[in-house]
Amino acid sequence: MESQKKYQPSYSFEVFPPKTEQGAEKLRLVRDRLMRLNPLYISVTYGAGGTTRDRTIGTVLEFQEAGVNAAPHLSCIGSSRDEILELLELYRSHGIDRIVALRGDLPSGMGAAETGDFRYANELVEFIRAETGDHFYLEVAAYPEFHPQAPSARADLANFKRKVEAGANGAITQYFFNADAYLRFVESCEKLGLDIPIMPGIMPITNFTQLARFSDGCGAEIPRWLRRRLEDLEDDLESIRALGLDVISEMCQRLLEQGAPGLHFYSMNQAEPVLGIWKNLGLPGAELI
Repeated sequence: MESQKKYQPSYSFEVFPPKTEQGAEKLRLVRDRLMRLNPLYISVTYGAGGTTRDRTIGTVLEFQEAGVNAAPHLSCIGSSRDEILELLELYRSHGIDRIVALRGDLPSGMGAAETGDFRYANELVEFIRAETGDHFYLEVAAYPEFHPQAPSARADLANFKRKVEAGANGAITQYFFNADAYLRFVESCEKLGLDIPIMPGIMPITNFTQLARFSDGCGAEIPRWLRRRLEDLEDDLESIRALGLDVISEMCQRLLEQGAPGLHFYSMNQAEPVLGIWKNLGLPGAELI
């Protein structure tokens, strides 16, 4: 963890673009509560194959105008070079200087022949660097428990190394519930000579059914003991949230004590679960919660 200890701890949040005006109003309230904690940035997701493109752009620009340091996700699957360049110019013209550069997922019904001009995230990172120089701080994805489509752990680490060598400034991990997975992933990266901040991605636990579905899809392991405890609670959401708050707070505390460069919270457009963890950890601004 020596590579991570040199970075000043920072904290950030992720939201997704709302589908309705009611959702947009709710997100504004969540945004304003989270901004009281002075995060480094708030990132906005980008649907599979760019399916939320317009809503992502609208949310990002609204956040930026409201004084938020907004970081749009930008996935390359289904996009042409011209489309990506248009987005880069739009974001740059609005003062945006941070992007989360991803490969992205194939939307349902899209074939491999429709993936666009880029196949992998390292190609997107390389393109952004070639077209915009050092204007954007580029975050990429990392997978402590390895990408579910990777043929092996070694291959997945090699893929991550390619993204770093293409010009990534930092990384955000897929969420996990085992701190050792993150610690060993960082150790493996250090052995490869990789020296960028690798931010742990933190998912609050609020709904077991939803969490299990997400986790099965993205390859994030829910430890057996935790899965069984959550299953026993069935639909008792209050107890699920209380258990989740304790488990995630303890994991975050360990990560920070071991030298993690901060935390990136997957808010799911909710403030309370994140604020609870924040308060438990006594992070800067906790007195404002």
